[in-house]
Amino acid sequence: MNLNLYGYGPEGEQKWIIVDCGVTFGDLTTPGVDLIMPDPRFIEERRDDLIGMVLTHAHEDHMGAVAHLWRRLRCPIWATPFTAWLVRDRLREFGLLNEVELHEIALDSRFSLGPFDLQMVTLTHSIPEPNGIAIRTPAGMVLHTGDWKIDPNPLIGEVTDSDAISAIGDEGVLAMICDSTNVFTPGEAGSEGDVRDELIKLVGECGTGKVAIASFASNVARLQSAIQAAEANGRRVCLVGRSMHRMTAAAKSVGMLSDVKAFISEEDAARFPNDKILYLCTGSQGEPRAALSRIAEGNHRNVSLSSGDTVIFSSRVIPGNDVGIFQLQNRLAERGVNIFTEKDRPIHVSGHPCRDELAQMYAWAKPKVAIPVHGERRHLLEHAAFARELQVPQSVSVRNGDMVQIRSDGTASIVDEAPASRLHVDGNFIVDAGADSMRERRKLAHAGQIAVAMAVTDTGELVSGPEVRMQGVPEDANLSLDGFADALADEAERAFDRLSKRDRRDVERAEEEVRRAVRREANRIWGKKPWVEILMLEV
Repeated sequence: MNLNLYGYGPEGEQKWIIVDCGVTFGDLTTPGVDLIMPDPRFIEERRDDLIGMVLTHAHEDHMGAVAHLWRRLRCPIWATPFTAWLVRDRLREFGLLNEVELHEIALDSRFSLGPFDLQMVTLTHSIPEPNGIAIRTPAGMVLHTGDWKIDPNPLIGEVTDSDAISAIGDEGVLAMICDSTNVFTPGEAGSEGDVRDELIKLVGECGTGKVAIASFASNVARLQSAIQAAEANGRRVCLVGRSMHRMTAAAKSVGMLSDVKAFISEEDAARFPNDKILYLCTGSQGEPRAALSRIAEGNHRNVSLSSGDTVIFSSRVIPGNDVGIFQLQNRLAERGVNIFTEKDRPIHVSGHPCRDELAQMYAWAKPKVAIPVHGERRHLLEHAAFARELQVPQSVSVRNGDMVQIRSDGTASIVDEAPASRLHVDGNFIVDAGADSMRERRKLAHAGQIAVAMAVTDTGELVSGPEVRMQGVPEDANLSLDGFADALADEAERAFDRLSKRDRRDVERAEEEVRRAVRREANRIWGKKPWVEILMLEV
């Protein structure tokens, strides 16, 4: 959910650029929420001074919020070809393609936006065309790495441009804003070339059954490795899942995946012998609506897996997705499917730098200040300490919203705090994470809902009800749902009877008193405090 702001100029005259604008995904703490985005209100209030957005790469956590938030920002966008293709595709979905000024720039481009002189720097990562950005201003230069690793054999794209980074370092880097994801992991992340060799070997060992490989669709190098593993073992490839089709189309649009055989449709794949087909699937993170989950449930329209077939998870378990992934793997195992993960064979490498790679980046860039980003709090603190071990003069540990002033003398400090809340994509609406609706949703998910309807006269006499309706409330061996509802109805009536005639005629006050009584009674019986709604109708 990355959104970075860089500003230059005296207070009141600053010009701003955005680097990246991404999403993260909802979880059990945000029921009904599809996506979560950073709240851009700080820069939205300064939109006249926002002169552009630059995207480092096309992962959803770096560009997935562009279409959602663009109407709030209304700034031009710059991106390299692969990223630009995917941004256009998303803008088209939102009906924005003709409104947005999108500049497609070449790799290694250098261009100016107001007081900013921007140089794109080629890196390696788990997606095509990852870029760092050298941001030059009259006060000096900062290096924003984006996501990266050092891969001597990335398979798709160029190797990390160490010469460019070294030249930037020799020129003088005030501060480096750098990826912290793998700071606790010693050594190096590993190469995609090694993964390809292992996938070819593993697919060859899978016998006569069907094979499915689950991977991140955005990792085009991994997709190509899976395709080569299939072709090396006499199998044809069928893409399963919308993201697979979208990413391969984007890759082909910029000249990638040009030397692979044509993909087989799902309908045609069903007619192939089992040992002649390989399914390349979305859903490696256990997403309920993704292709692999539907296959595991047995309700995919065209694809089925059973005893003797194999699923290869060429991906890692992203923290927070553990439960969903293990449930998916258990459902596959129930069907007799053989499962291989990175724990069994070396079929995945990270796209983020481990400690040796971080040390090398600092040796090239030689920044005066380290500003760790992209990680949990403990990652940022460890990265800051590691930078000091590497003799970086100063490191600044930041939280969301911290405004860091980077000075021309090579020092930096946190000088202010900007609003840094979250926005939820809730169906067709975008709502603040702190909205009452989200608080109510969490309560409903935790303890259900009880509604009580009562009809009263204008003189405060109860003439009908209470009628109780419950949702999400369990049944107990000692108390049926009807018994539970009757107990709540009795308590609602007793609470109403306790009110004075004056209070009964005050509908709002009467509803609140009855609501509190019903909630207390529900908690006494059940041990939980459900969401309680009282509907008191005057007749």
